Amino acid sequence: MSMTDTYRRNVNRKCDEIALLTKHKANEHSKIITLKNKINTVTRQINSSKSITTISNKEKEVSRYQLEISKIERKISDLESKISAKNKQLQNENKKLISEELKDRKKRQQAQDKFEREQSQALTAVNKTLSEHSNIINTLSDLPEKITVLFLASNPRDQGQLSLDEEVRTIKEMITKSRHRDAVYLESCWAVRPSDIFQYINQYMPTVIHFSGHGSPNDELVLMDNNSNTKLVSMGSIIQAMSVANENLRLVFFNTCHSKNQANKVVEYIDCAIGMKNSITDNAARIFSAQFYSSLTFGLSVEKSFNQAKAALMLEGILEEEIPTLFIKSGCDAANLYIVA
Repeated sequence: MSMTDTYRRNVNRKCDEIALLTKHKANEHSKIITLKNKINTVTRQINSSKSITTISNKEKEVSRYQLEISKIERKISDLESKISAKNKQLQNENKKLISEELKDRKKRQQAQDKFEREQSQALTAVNKTLSEHSNIINTLSDLPEKITVLFLASNPRDQGQLSLDEEVRTIKEMITKSRHRDAVYLESCWAVRPSDIFQYINQYMPTVIHFSGHGSPNDELVLMDNNSNTKLVSMGSIIQAMSVANENLRLVFFNTCHSKNQANKVVEYIDCAIGMKNSITDNAARIFSAQFYSSLTFGLSVEKSFNQAKAALMLEGILEEEIPTLFIKSGCDAANLYIVA
């Protein structure tokens, strides 16, 4: 975990602690109001009673309530002191976070400058050998004329809601604008449950499977149960499912948080996979995936498409280009791996 993430987590924790203390303080104020109401009630009883014994007992009761109020007021004072201390701690953590974010921006700018230099160097390397051309031509000749991208979306109602419809719409638009748009068919399936996966795989025989939605820090995929709530599917189950999918499956794209390990494992059975190192924002996931499929549909290699998708995030000023990760099956070369002829 980066220092920025650590400081951000500290800030969030301090905010939660302050909120909890504030809630406790409000609860104690409510107790005082209740006790004062009781004192008023007992006072009325004293005023309306002529029995000395009753009056004496009621006065003792009032004294007991007043003593409780004093204790609660001391507790409230202690809570206020704690809240004040937590606010000072929060200010310090915010300063650390801002400082670290500035450092991160500088590092990312340096990385972008390096990337641009590497791109410039790559553009000058136009003198390819005959054997490299031959390998590419042979690879392209073996590709199918048309492929299917199976977009599997799952957004349980008990999870934070994602703009998955925007993602698939953007992907469709980018594919439509690409050179080989007629060679790619995008089939989107929604509210996916575990039992749907093989149904859709067998129905559409995809070359690419795209999972879109939530992922858990425990390498689980978040699908839906029969009540549209969360159904966690283990990494082992997903890998097993991909290992026995259709024979022409070549790429699995896990556009879900914490999916790096899933992608790393699945390339034991298919050519390539993309996963996320940790959490990724909705907007970043949409832009990255749309550019990746656009580049593929222009006929670029998997490696080139992946790099252009990362560059698209940088061009948008989205500082998440290091989150997507590409994995390649042993023996495969991402630079010469094509999905679309």
